[in-house]
Amino acid sequence: MAVTGAVMVLFLVLHMLGNLKIFLGRDSFNEYAHALRTLLEPIAPYRTVLTILEVGLVVSVVLHMWAAISLARRAHQARPVKYVAKKSQANGYATHIMRFGGLTILLFLVWHLLDLTFGVVNPKGFDSAPADRMIAGFDPSRWWVTLIYVVAVVMVGLHLRHGIWSAFQTLGWANRTRNKALRPVAGLVSAVLVIGFLAPPLAITFGVVK
Repeated sequence: MAVTGAVMVLFLVLHMLGNLKIFLGRDSFNEYAHALRTLLEPIAPYRTVLTILEVGLVVSVVLHMWAAISLARRAHQARPVKYVAKKSQANGYATHIMRFGGLTILLFLVWHLLDLTFGVVNPKGFDSAPADRMIAGFDPSRWWVTLIYVVAVVMVGLHLRHGIWSAFQTLGWANRTRNKALRPVAGLVSAVLVIGFLAPPLAITFGVVK
């Protein structure tokens, strides 16, 4: 679960950096999108590398979900009767965030792909330029889409904050002396990703990027 989570965090970082190119103009964003599809050309055919990366990402998501379900079942089998003492509010909060946050993120991912990748629910459609789809997707008239995006990205941030910290523990990096440093790192990475992902849609919705 920690390894697949790390793969997705790396993807999010790269994806965020790509999204921020919209601030450099439509041409810069479209060139970035085109470069993704022409990686290693002419050695590899058009979109081959991107397709391989997408398949790898899907596999990581599926394995991450499988790991989460497997760990939950294992924990239940190991302790079918709940402890008498109640969990702390912090632990309960983290459990709900990871469980329901993961489901929310999955549902949002489906919408996100239909909107900005395949253009099915996007006003500009699939044949439009990537920058046009992005700007049309977060047009002020579609403020509700931006609102959904904000909620989903915040959920991603909360999920990441707890997930990154858990990964540190799983990989054996966390201990009493490192905890004070690693907890802020998890929070900082999550905050940077949330701000980076929210900046483009909010800028488009409020007319900063047109």
